Amino acid sequence: MTKQELKDCHQSIIPYIHKTPVLTSRLLNEISGVELYFKCENFQRMGAFKMRGATHAILRLSEDQKSKGVVTHSSGNFAQALSLAAQSIGIKAYIVMPSNAPQVKKDAVKGYGGEIIECPPTLEDRERTATQIQQEKGATFLHPSNNLNVILGQGTVALELLEEYPDLEYLFTPVGGGGLIAGTALAAHFYGNQCKVIGGEPHEVDDAYRSLQSGKIETNETINTIADGLKTQLGDINFPILQKYVSEIIRVEEQEIITAMKLIWERMKIVVEPSSAVSFAALLHNKERFKGKKVGIILSGGNVDLGNLPFS
Repeated sequence: MTKQELKDCHQSIIPYIHKTPVLTSRLLNEISGVELYFKCENFQRMGAFKMRGATHAILRLSEDQKSKGVVTHSSGNFAQALSLAAQSIGIKAYIVMPSNAPQVKKDAVKGYGGEIIECPPTLEDRERTATQIQQEKGATFLHPSNNLNVILGQGTVALELLEEYPDLEYLFTPVGGGGLIAGTALAAHFYGNQCKVIGGEPHEVDDAYRSLQSGKIETNETINTIADGLKTQLGDINFPILQKYVSEIIRVEEQEIITAMKLIWERMKIVVEPSSAVSFAALLHNKERFKGKKVGIILSGGNVDLGNLPFS
């Protein structure tokens, strides 16, 4: 992948996405001892950064592929992103969702024009059902994070941030399936000035941390975290990008995620989901080390179940 490819990707998706704001907070700067710049993808269309990658992946399809639609399996933000991106571009989206997915998520997908196909809640069933739709409808499968065009799309978050603040020394981002951090790492490599990329990951799902240690893709035994968007694991396309361009991954405890989320809600008056707060939690975990530095924090999304907040 090249700097020009990332630039071209950004140009192509501009008509379909919001250029999200960068917010600062004097109070959070004082608490952390760091000069912070929050890139607010919670204000993105459908409420998360995934709109970028979904849009770019669809735009890169041939006219014949577009005519047959796209399919993915997701119960979260990518399901909504692909549905809205497909609707915006004028093609069909088939979304395979586990039968136990929250009704609020199913309603959101339907509201964005996605056609839901339910399946039993196992990864094997999700993959089998998605393959079935590919065969029946001729739809193109798009993976939420392990797809080069998706990764480039997600990289435009950091591209916008670095165009506005080119002298950032560090960029913090959450790590789930690896699409956002891989794209961020590419953007920092191409557009940053010695800018280091650091991932934040819950201890309970620290597969990316362990993968970078072992040199191979690790899996999780448990997925017991409030950061529900980070329960997925790395793929064979994004993992080599992490190995090459990501400085490190900092693991955080559940209480640290809640504290970071609460600080953002209280001090910045904005809504972020738990997964989104993990990047800020990772900075706070070791704030002395970053004292006085200029740091970008990617707030990945704001799709929160308001009936199930981790703080009262």
